Parts: sequence; C-alpha cells; structure tokens
Amino acid sequence: MQRPLAICFLLFLSACSKKGTDDITTTDKSSFDLIQEQILTPTCATAGCHASSSDATFSQHGLVLEKSVAYQNLVGVAPKNASALADNLQRVKPYKSLESLLYHKLNWDASHHSGKQYGSPMPLGGTALSVGQLEFIRRWIEAGAPKTGDIVDKTLLADTTPSTNNSFEPLKTPIQEGVAGYQLSVPTFTIQPNFERELFLRKAVGNTQEVYVNRIKMKARPNSHHMVIYDFRDKQSSLVPNLDIIRDLRNSDNSLNTSTLLQMSNHIFLGGGTDTNQDYTFPTGTALLLPAGASVDLNPHYFNKTNTTLLGENYVNFYTVDKTQVQHVVKMIDFNNTSFSLPAQQRTTITKNFTFSSDVSIVSLTSHYHKYGEKFVIKIKGGSRDGETVYESADWQHPVVINYTTPIQLKKGEGLSSVVTYNNTSTKTIGFGLTSEDEMDIIFGYYYEN
Repeated sequence: MQRPLAICFLLFLSACSKKGTDDITTTDKSSFDLIQEQILTPTCATAGCHASSSDATFSQHGLVLEKSVAYQNLVGVAPKNASALADNLQRVKPYKSLESLLYHKLNWDASHHSGKQYGSPMPLGGTALSVGQLEFIRRWIEAGAPKTGDIVDKTLLADTTPSTNNSFEPLKTPIQEGVAGYQLSVPTFTIQPNFERELFLRKAVGNTQEVYVNRIKMKARPNSHHMVIYDFRDKQSSLVPNLDIIRDLRNSDNSLNTSTLLQMSNHIFLGGGTDTNQDYTFPTGTALLLPAGASVDLNPHYFNKTNTTLLGENYVNFYTVDKTQVQHVVKMIDFNNTSFSLPAQQRTTITKNFTFSSDVSIVSLTSHYHKYGEKFVIKIKGGSRDGETVYESADWQHPVVINYTTPIQLKKGEGLSSVVTYNNTSTKTIGFGLTSEDEMDIIFGYYYEN
C-alpha cells in the first residue's frame, strides 16, 4: 500500500508543479505587452492617429501602433521625421533611449534631449505620460527593447506622478535677451473638449521702418499641432483681415468658416511649422526684409482629445540685424498654378513647372492645396538633379514645412515642379478657386539670389 501512495503523492506534486508553470506562462506579461496594453493602445493607437494606415495622418508619420504590428513598426526602424532621421535616431533603438524617437516624443520636457525638437509631443491633444510610464519605457529601451520577457519593474506603472506640471513660461522678448527684435503673441485662448481649434490673428509687427529678420523663434503650449506665420499676397485686398481680431477656421459644430477660408487664399507663407518650440536662423549673411508698418497673420492650431478644456498660447520672436550684415535678401517663393482641370469622380495628377530667372539658393519649402488633394510633391526641374524629390506632404490642412540646412542650389533657367495628386470625389469638374470646394496648387518657400 505504501508504494501506490508514494506514486499518488508524486503525481500530485507533479500536477501542482505543472499548474504553477502554466499560471506563469498564461498570466505573466512581457514588459512590451504592458507598454502596448497600458500606453500604446489607449493613447496612441486611436482613430485618426496611429490606429491604421487609413488614418488621415498616416502619410505623415507612416506609423501604425495597433497591437499586431506595433513592435515590428517600432524597434530598429528609421523614422519619417526628417530631423530625427538626420540625427540618426530610430523609432526605438535598442539600448539607446536618447536615440529613440518614441522616448523623445513621449517626453514633453524637451530639456531631456538638449531642447532638440522632433515635432509635436505625443499623445497630441491628450495628457502627458506619468513619470512612472516614461521611466518604464526608458528602462525597457535601455534593456534592449525585447518583445518578450518581464524585464522592467511593473510597480513603475503605478506611479502616476505627472511628468509635467502643465505650467507654461512665456517666451522672453528679444529685448529681454539683450538683442534687437520684435515679439508677437496670441494671448491665452481655450480649446473645447474633443475639438481641434485652428485660428488666425493678424498682428502688427510694430516696426516704423524696414527691418531685416535673420531669425524666427516660436513657443507654444502643449498640444500645439502647428504655428504658421503668413504675409499677404495682395496687401490692399478686401481679404486682408482687421488687426487683433481672432478668426476661427472651424465653427463650434466643426464646419468650416467660409470667410476665414477665403482670407487664407491671400496668404503667402512667411515662417513656422509643427515644432512646439521652433527656432530657425537664416543662412549666414541672409535675412528677410519686412517693410515699415508690416503686419502678419498668426495661425496656431491645437488638438484637444480630452473631456476637459485646454489652453492655447503662442509667441513669435523676430530677431533683426543691421542692413550692413545682409549680403542676400531672402525672397518668398510663390509659384501658383491656376490652370488645371480635375474631372469628376477621378484621381488626377497635375504637374506644373516653374523656373528661376537667376541663380538661387532655396532655404525653405512648403505647399498649399485643398481637400481633394491627396499628395503634394516638389521636384527639382532641370540641371544635374532634374527629377529629384525635395519635398512631400499629404495633409492639405497641415502641410509639411521643410527648412534646408544646406540650401538647394539652382542655376538660372532651372526651377521646381509641383506634382500634385487629387482625388475629385465630387460630381463636377473642379479647377482653381478660393473655396474649399475648389482647388489650389501653390509652392511657397524662401530663396535668395546668388
């Protein structure tokens, strides 16, 4: 009788041991699984952001963070962000959190990477990750960013200490910095819950004589998508708005404000972009000339995906230099294609060539088109770089702005081509026009003559 009892006891122990092993296998989650479950899925892989390739913003970032593909899309993958790519960052670089774009984007305190800007902090329109969540991700990356394995202390995720105190310090004026210049601002305004607010505010620069601007610096509150500065193509037009009056692009029901949209048709790009704290300096010896009594249209855009009201606030500094320091005056590119036709219910690509009448150096490019536009590409026309793509954007409301550290050098007779793909889903033929039901095809930017 003793032997069968011993066998039963051993079988019982074996069963308990197997059950314990099964429990560990089925209930323990890897560190990446926890990141996916508690951070990526609820805050990043949401509709319109990083949920799928059909999101409106996908063409900009090219990143889907849905559970089945998030890991392979993050680890060891080069980013689309031009600045991050130039700095040799990866979306997630194993063992190198400070060389991982994911960590930079989730950390709203830019001082942790020497103030370097890589576009809007994430999650855009939401709240910053907690101290514990950020540290959990940092440790996971530093441990090699493995897909499997419980390698980071889970208790960090329970630390809900805010990683930012939501305080906002206004940008110091040029005078406070001890240099010459002017500051413009968009005073504090509200963004209603679950809404994106984009507005315009025409402001006088305050210069009584012409000035030369060689640097533009900006600062915005968190959840800013972009801040763009515009000049006016026709300064005598009725489309030039009154000073110091806020004009919203969207009404409270999210419909477009027609009068604001019409005023946008008179814009010429003057500066700005998607970085919350952008600081752009023109190439040595070059500057932008602002005439006496100049005014500009300030265009901030914020997202609010929370259930509470958020605040927006923006500052712009124009830094000026003496005329004697300026060898080249930067001019604005305004290449406008007004002759094209888009057949109804059809996808059409329109190519238009523009040339320069002298040797030039291009230092910045951006685009303008309307809601039927799917993709705006700018290519070099002529010369040894003929056909080379130097610009791409796939969001008509928030076009990419590229500032070139090394200017694009073009000879007289060479130029740029706009290659724009439209998808006319309407039932009528569409051509150039001022409303959102019409289309446009404009290259904006900066250049100077060599």
